[in-house]
Amino acid sequence: MSEIDMGAKPFFLDGEAQRWVLDILNSMSLEQKCGQVFCPMGFSSDTETLRHLTKEIGVGGLMYRADAAERIQKTHRKLQELSEIPLLLAANTEAGGDGLAWEGTSFGKPMAVAATDDPENGYRMGLTACSEGAALGLNWSFAPIVDINYDFHNPITNVRTFGNDPEKVLAFASQYLKGADESGVAVAIKHFPGDGVDERDQHILTSVNSFSTEEWDKTYGYVYKNLIDQGAKTVMVGHIAQPAYVKAQNENASREERLRPASLSPELLGGLLRKKLGFNGLISTDATPMVGFTSAMKRSEAIPQAIAAGCDMILFNKSLEEDYRYLLDGVKNGRVSEERLDEAVLRILATKASLNLHKKKKEGTLVPGKESLRIVGCKEHKTWAKKVADKSVTLVRDEQKLLPLSPKKYKRVYLNVIQKDMNPENDYVQKWKGKLEKEGFEVTVRNRSVSISVEDFADPSRMTEEKGRLMHEMYRSVAEMKADYDLYIYICNMENASNNTTLRLNWNVCFGLGDDAPWFSAEIPVLMISTAYPFHLFDVPMIKTYINSYSGNEIFIDATIDKIMGRSAFTGVSPVDALCGKDYI
Repeated sequence: MSEIDMGAKPFFLDGEAQRWVLDILNSMSLEQKCGQVFCPMGFSSDTETLRHLTKEIGVGGLMYRADAAERIQKTHRKLQELSEIPLLLAANTEAGGDGLAWEGTSFGKPMAVAATDDPENGYRMGLTACSEGAALGLNWSFAPIVDINYDFHNPITNVRTFGNDPEKVLAFASQYLKGADESGVAVAIKHFPGDGVDERDQHILTSVNSFSTEEWDKTYGYVYKNLIDQGAKTVMVGHIAQPAYVKAQNENASREERLRPASLSPELLGGLLRKKLGFNGLISTDATPMVGFTSAMKRSEAIPQAIAAGCDMILFNKSLEEDYRYLLDGVKNGRVSEERLDEAVLRILATKASLNLHKKKKEGTLVPGKESLRIVGCKEHKTWAKKVADKSVTLVRDEQKLLPLSPKKYKRVYLNVIQKDMNPENDYVQKWKGKLEKEGFEVTVRNRSVSISVEDFADPSRMTEEKGRLMHEMYRSVAEMKADYDLYIYICNMENASNNTTLRLNWNVCFGLGDDAPWFSAEIPVLMISTAYPFHLFDVPMIKTYINSYSGNEIFIDATIDKIMGRSAFTGVSPVDALCGKDYI
């Protein structure tokens, strides 16, 4: 087995804790060791299902999506009671306690926190997310995200990152780490070797970090090395290739090996992460059902290869039982050495001991009592979140001197909310309409669910009353349009999500008339507010007043309304180039 110093960073185990780790490891069968490296997604609180996971498979961890706080806490407690070895219980607490509990504090996306330009808010973010999670039994946070947003086309990074400056990413991630440590929760810095260079999404292919070794060292390497030195306990490895470093570690690497995802690459795991960066802690894959992993090789080969290459834990499954058999077979046929499996299990156990899970197991305190739920969504955390919203909303530009708004000057507002749900009665649309009306504006909502096709012109019976109104809107004169409206407001709620290829704006237009797009920007004032994707100016350079709010939740909406009405000053500092490197925007 490779040398692992359990007394060193990030474990810092004393003699008693090290003996616990070795005693457990030496008592485990091959089957139990194979089970320990899996961290599946939790879908059920059924006792028999949980018994199967903890007794028959013997998983090392689980992750549940957000649910009711009390229900999650009960499920976590049941799991820890059933499991002989304490479990790592994880969640995507990237942006607050709402990553695990519906009632948890929605603190703000990482980019919003970075836009406050105050790393103290990174600490508050980590403390809020992890202390609320810990109240439910969480001990492993799949955060902070330390990807760097270099390519604005990337549909998955953007507001999930702290921006495009490595120094800022490090400053805020370091503070998140501090807040997590104070909550007794291990972080998983992700997604090594770094997302945000490629415009594509690793959920649907193996994406590529195409930086040279020198570029990588100054950016991603700089961030990872510093966080490792600060004691980050775990690293989550993405399904992202890094060809330059594979070549540097192995000059004879084939093209296939250079483009292999880091989660399956011995050069990136053993050579770069372990040796060059000196990481001694736990390495986890990102979710293995992602296409960036599944398309790299047959799953029967990929599951054992992930462990053989240097990962210690496998996150999520297509079929847990099948993956378990693949790994067990891989050890028996020599694809994974027993020494490498032992090393993986030892790091898992040492991580658990570094969180004092072995002591908490004896004390019966792995999951706090029901009274601990008081911290979930507590007043102090919500107050911090409101301050983040107030400080983060960013006025990218106001070249027409439109702000602050006044219903005396711009009484009649045409509101167009662009999001996946095109129903004008959607709660989110109506929320914005109601808040603007409360300010004294008369608001007309664009019905984006109605569009006109060529067939509608050919067959008059298809021309409904709603389509008729849209037809009139498309063909009416500029003078009539200006007589009806004083101000046009776009709310772009295009949230990033897994398995996307793009987040670009798409318009409901017919025959090039641009009816839904801002064709009228030279005729009446236009304001665009983006509540998610911060790069919409790339598609609407004609809009002269543009705001990035980074989040569409209630407190960010209220903060934005306060600012456009002049009750609060804009103080947000953009963590990215909102003009996308285009000096002509």
